[in-house]
Amino acid sequence: MRGLIYGCPTFKGQVLNGQQLWDLIEGLEANNFLYYTHLLTGYIGSVSFLETVLQVVHKLRSVNPKLMYVCDPVMGDEGKLYVPEELVSVYRERVVPVASMLTPNQFEAELLTGFRITSERDGLEACNILHAAGPSKVVITGVHIGESLLLIGSHKKSKGQHPEQFKIVIRKIPALFAGTGDLITALLLGWSNKYPDNLDKASELAVSSLQALLQRTVSDYKSAGFDPQSSSLDIRLIQSQDDIRSPQVNYKAEIYN
Repeated sequence: MRGLIYGCPTFKGQVLNGQQLWDLIEGLEANNFLYYTHLLTGYIGSVSFLETVLQVVHKLRSVNPKLMYVCDPVMGDEGKLYVPEELVSVYRERVVPVASMLTPNQFEAELLTGFRITSERDGLEACNILHAAGPSKVVITGVHIGESLLLIGSHKKSKGQHPEQFKIVIRKIPALFAGTGDLITALLLGWSNKYPDNLDKASELAVSSLQALLQRTVSDYKSAGFDPQSSSLDIRLIQSQDDIRSPQVNYKAEIYN
């Protein structure tokens, strides 16, 4: 749980450990409920839990070998780790090789590749390094190049072929939001399921949904007389259902040749 990261100074409740997660999996297995088409993971705060997630991936793929594992390797942002440092090597050496789609931010992509990203070309090379390690789909969800904010995507459809790579230029919104990383990964999963061979189209839809939702969030806070730059904003998910279901595509992918 990321209470402090998401703008909540206090949180209550139980954080599952690896054994408790595995107990749930065993319960599902006992009732023949282990057939899944997709698995998505986000923030994980301990090595033991992450190792159990790896066991879960193996177990689910023993039932459905075509399981798509979408991993948001939440480790940090802007040069700062959110998690214990030992998780970085587990992600790099054991998680990346089994992921179907990876959605790191710029800092996380650098941690996973050991490659500094200071240009678009660097972002594409980071995607290539990650492809070589395992996942066929890589989306670096926020790359800051000068004054520009980019999403860089790459889809390696088959071995021996160059990946299809693209960027989406994203307009910066002068506010801080809680939950955008989780949402963009969930949207990428959903739209990639509908358009499995068109990561660029899935990304256009995901980014367009997210940006419309963030604009609505800022507008709602301003309407309530709240300064949207004064603290982290809770995103307006419920109010933005139409933008999530049927977004107007205002952000287009630019394909690299």
